[in-house]
Amino acid sequence: MITVTPDAERQIHAAAALSAAAGLALRIAARRDADGSLHYAMGFDDARDEDLRLECGSVIVAVAPAQRELLDGMTLDYVELEPGEHRFIFINPNDRATSA
Repeated sequence: MITVTPDAERQIHAAAALSAAAGLALRIAARRDADGSLHYAMGFDDARDEDLRLECGSVIVAVAPAQRELLDGMTLDYVELEPGEHRFIFINPNDRATSA
């Protein structure tokens, strides 16, 4: 359902170590804006009983049931956009802003 690239996986573990969030799931959420594009949020959180829990390599991703359809098929990557500027990016076939 969700793919986390090796670069994103490494950065997630580094961020978890810096913020004392080791052992917490990475929660990913999305909402559809008026123009049809998706707005994303993510952070470390305890997974809830009703959450979909995904093992993406060595990262546990938590997704609320209502988010499943919006995030199905998404890839989370960590890329260098410009020299020295790294960011997480969401590549999602359900996002009208990024799909052709």
